[in-house]
Amino acid sequence: MGIFSEFAVVPQNKNWEQLIARNGQLDDRPGDVRSPFARDYTRILHSRGFRRMKHKTQVFFNIDKDHICTRMEHVTHVESVSGTIAGNLGLNTELTKAISIGHDIGHAPFGHHGERVLDQISRKYLGESFWHEKNGLHFVDDVELLANSYNEMKNLGLTYAVRDGIISHCGELDQNGLHPRNELIDLSDFQEPGQYQPATWEGCVVKIADKIAYVGRDIEDAISLGFIDEEGKQQLLKLARANDERVMNTTVIMYNLIQDICENSSPEKGICLSDKFSRQLDEIKEFNLKYIYRNKRFLPYQEYSELLINQIFESLYDLYDPVHIWENLAEEKVYRPDTIESFEGWLAEYCKAIYVPDGSLKDRANACKNRKIYGTLETKELYVSAIIDYISGMTDRYAIKVFNELLKY
Repeated sequence: MGIFSEFAVVPQNKNWEQLIARNGQLDDRPGDVRSPFARDYTRILHSRGFRRMKHKTQVFFNIDKDHICTRMEHVTHVESVSGTIAGNLGLNTELTKAISIGHDIGHAPFGHHGERVLDQISRKYLGESFWHEKNGLHFVDDVELLANSYNEMKNLGLTYAVRDGIISHCGELDQNGLHPRNELIDLSDFQEPGQYQPATWEGCVVKIADKIAYVGRDIEDAISLGFIDEEGKQQLLKLARANDERVMNTTVIMYNLIQDICENSSPEKGICLSDKFSRQLDEIKEFNLKYIYRNKRFLPYQEYSELLINQIFESLYDLYDPVHIWENLAEEKVYRPDTIESFEGWLAEYCKAIYVPDGSLKDRANACKNRKIYGTLETKELYVSAIIDYISGMTDRYAIKVFNELLKY
């Protein structure tokens, strides 16, 4: 029994029924031996969005280098870190596992720069911001589909606690001593990253685990790619050894941070580091900012990804016609068969079947019993939303493929 066991999200928790309430769609199987959060974990694990994370940039764009961290590897690191902390503190590890593997499912291709490009597009055409935590909730609620027992494609229908952990996981803010919020609010109330704390202690654990996981692994990748010179390595070693003379690598730094959280967290202080390790984590983040995230070597990659995403968006945006969209797409398919066939299929799954043309697209639409979030594309805003969703779900590899097909136009 850990120090937080009385607050764990288990059947004895006073908010249990609200926290396991599902967002409709995919039904539970009668007699399932799994817990609600274990079911959420496997639903995310089997989703297409999770699979695509293996080819999405975490920080470094290296789609052909096997040992550089991808978005999928990052979420498994977070699962590992959060599971260790939650288990030690007496919290529900099945809940932290489910939040962890789903927390970055809304990330755009090309990492945070791809996210910034989509934010610019969304603000221009929809008047609203795009941020991956909100997009993650949108994807697990409205976009990701799984087949039910009758082979009908339906939305995932995750629990409130997991959905809340996804949208509230923002780990960019320098906070120490995380406490869950008191109210189980409507999650559409989130208007910006980090606006509200998670509703559960488990969500708070994932939030701090996200920070620990990325700062450590980003350094490891930066060293292997030559981003950090000898002066930087010496500075890093000095930072690492500030609290432990034995520290020689980032794995040990992460270990020390995990240990420190387990030793210092309490219901009164929250999920927290000691002052000295909190300072160390902040200093390492500053180091990463200087030597990694603001490194001029990222400029060509950033300009390339910006050009690529904008060109893909504009090429699809120009095809919009509320009456003749399917005809326009059919004509364009002559020049860009792979892209347009994929985009047509995307629209068919999320538009009302009555609006989709007869044939294979209509069959696809009818097989999907999900929320038809694009309706009949009656407004340009719905069409823009469809393009943004389509792009944000892409892997780096696929976005490059779409762009290269556009170059042949």
